[in-house]
Amino acid sequence: MARINPYLNFAGNTEEAFNFYKSVFGGEFATLMRFGETAACSEMPLSEADKGKIMHVALPLGDGNVLMATDMIESMGQTLKPGNNFSLSLSPDSREEADRLFAGLSDGGKVEMPMADAFWGDYFGMLNDRFGVRWMINYTPKPETPEEN
Repeated sequence: MARINPYLNFAGNTEEAFNFYKSVFGGEFATLMRFGETAACSEMPLSEADKGKIMHVALPLGDGNVLMATDMIESMGQTLKPGNNFSLSLSPDSREEADRLFAGLSDGGKVEMPMADAFWGDYFGMLNDRFGVRWMINYTPKPETPEEN
């Protein structure tokens, strides 16, 4: 079964917000990636200031819960407004479950990014369902282990 976690969007102050959340909840960031650190950065219309903004941050909260976020980049056509300041992020157990969830949730909705292999190595897609709820589906393949003899 898929795990579900909140994914927040900020207008350029993700780092400030997540340092605050870290001070409240404790713990350490599992991931903190800036736009300028990504392999795909050269394909993005980013200013030098935008390259320093947060592409993805993850703060584990308790057993299996993760609070995640990104900065919305206006030069990429992203504008923060009520209703798009969060998404629900599903982490299914298989690629097939990812496809099934994506197909079901996108029925009557609007696909923002079809399911595809992402540059960070996961299988990812985004959509708005027919009720206006934003969803992100991210399947992380399990590392292959050698078969036991």
